[in-house]
Amino acid sequence: REEGIPADFVYKLNEGRPNIVDLIKNKEISFIINTVESARAQKDSFYIRESALKYRVPYTTTISGARAVARALKGLKEKELTILSIQEYHGKGAG
Repeated sequence: REEGIPADFVYKLNEGRPNIVDLIKNKEISFIINTVESARAQKDSFYIRESALKYRVPYTTTISGARAVARALKGLKEKELTILSIQEYHGKGAG
């Protein structure tokens, strides 16, 4: 939220409904930050991760990973992404 990205908290599997897997299946989730603290949360994280992969939702398990994604998204707003070969990065051309 601090980076200007809309975000809401969502129920995990054992917290009620609609839960995160319901929302993933309904295509209401665009990015998942799933930090795990308890043994139950670890079990639930398997189903969350499985749904994220099945429905092609980007997923991270750490706050540092989420920060990296937020910085990358902010950077994309400020500058267009360019792709260079390793040779181009080292000034040796493409051939």
